Amino acid sequence: MAMGPVQLLVVGFEDPQFKGNVLAELARLRDNDVVRLIDLIVVRKDDDGNIEHVEHSDLTPEEVEAFGATVGALMGFETDDPNVAPAGGDLLGEDAWYVDDAIPNGSAAAVVLIEHRWATGLRDAIREAGGFHIADSWVHPADLVAVGLLAAEEAAAR
Repeated sequence: MAMGPVQLLVVGFEDPQFKGNVLAELARLRDNDVVRLIDLIVVRKDDDGNIEHVEHSDLTPEEVEAFGATVGALMGFETDDPNVAPAGGDLLGEDAWYVDDAIPNGSAAAVVLIEHRWATGLRDAIREAGGFHIADSWVHPADLVAVGLLAAEEAAAR
């Protein structure tokens, strides 16, 4: 089975009150074969700076073993596999970024590696048509609102 495009997503939560809604939505998306959760780690820091980690994955133990070196390379960890070159550098070196240190007391962050299964066919069709990746980005809803407001102002000025 071909692996779909993979996205690394880091999300912060002020005053986290997790009630299971995010995991329920990820489960719904997984059940509909939209995404697969390759890896998720949630780091919660209480008001005193005490840290709690929670991890989750949709991968089977066999898939974890098969994807382990590849995922590690995507995340920048070194691998002994000569067929997998690290993509992001050594996260354990002096320039390491740790979620534990990056979030303020009383907040949380989630680091998620998601496979976009819905996009596998689209990616393959683009490749078959000779297409190649140039850039990608998430557009924030505030940016869409700003563009809409700007377009409305321009229309009103005409």
